[in-house]
Amino acid sequence: MTEETRSARTERLLVSRLEALARTAASLPHAEMERLVELATIATMRAVALDLIAEERAESIWREAHARHPALRVQRGAVALPSRLAA
Repeated sequence: MTEETRSARTERLLVSRLEALARTAASLPHAEMERLVELATIATMRAVALDLIAEERAESIWREAHARHPALRVQRGAVALPSRLAA
């Protein structure tokens, strides 16, 4: 699998995950939804850290998902790597 193919696959997986979260947002308790968004954020940060997806593209996917589904709370810099991971 080429790096480009792996990156495209990671992008599709992230988009799918966020769409699934958005579809179930209304039926989940707030705390559970927050936890699922947190887990998706962590998975995104790990994918960026492993160079499976570019940070800019990951941030763009999150912004687009939030624009389509405002229930997906996106914090500014949510995809940015914590300093201990970036090193």
